[in-house]
Amino acid sequence: MKLIINQLNKQYSNGVKALHNVSLTIEKGMFGLLGPNGAGKSSLMRTLATLQEADSGSVFLGDIDVLQQKHEVRKVLGYLPQEFGVYPRFSAVDLLHHLAILKGFENAAQRSEMVDYLLQKVNLYEHRKKSVSAYSGGMRQRFGIAQCLIGDPKLVIVDEPTAGLDPGERNRFYNILSEIGEQTIVILSTHIVQDVRELCTQMAIMDEGSVLFNGSTDEALKLVTGKVFEKSLEKSELEAYQEKYQVISNKLIGGKPSIHVFSETSINGGFFKAEATLEDVFFAKINGLI
Repeated sequence: MKLIINQLNKQYSNGVKALHNVSLTIEKGMFGLLGPNGAGKSSLMRTLATLQEADSGSVFLGDIDVLQQKHEVRKVLGYLPQEFGVYPRFSAVDLLHHLAILKGFENAAQRSEMVDYLLQKVNLYEHRKKSVSAYSGGMRQRFGIAQCLIGDPKLVIVDEPTAGLDPGERNRFYNILSEIGEQTIVILSTHIVQDVRELCTQMAIMDEGSVLFNGSTDEALKLVTGKVFEKSLEKSELEAYQEKYQVISNKLIGGKPSIHVFSETSINGGFFKAEATLEDVFFAKINGLI
């Protein structure tokens, strides 16, 4: 099954063009959607999740017309938004039962078997009787994945899932997502480049509602491999270097700015060739350097 998005457009009433001719073909596996805040990622996710209308274009999940057959989409969709609410007094097991009933699982024995399986899958079974509102951020995100997987979905959408998680919880979350991606289409929307590099083989970069890159992570890296140069500067030199060179990014290392510069040819003056990263691709695309 493939998700085929063709020429999707969305403009809000305030005039903001959230999606501009977005076209993507996404197959089974982990697909990373990268972009800064305001790039249109969440607008695309909400449209795919049938939470808002598109102005024009088409989306098909296999034979399902996503924009027209919303009820059919919801039967095979798992969605974890950036923030999701929970009933404050519900335990994890009770809330999963409640959500499963809403999805049409009326057989109590089958539902109990599924709920127990999902809680074990996300390592929350021992905490199943605890109120979800009392969970830590990482535990709540893992519960979010559990509710995503009710009914064996064909499409799973997760929007900024690792924001605020500590490294341990983030790794656990990675492992769960990776396992899910072996069986279904998983779209990971994030502004954290490392998430995409560690989890995804296919990706897209969005900015201002448009797709700037669509392909494999390896293809993305080829765009800048051998063309990224690094130099450590004094803070007083930074502005002059930004005016003279195509600066991809700068960050502080040991209290001093270190810049990455894009260049088709070698640069003298203390620069050395840096190992290209997906972060270089991301910033170079966003800044219009490639």
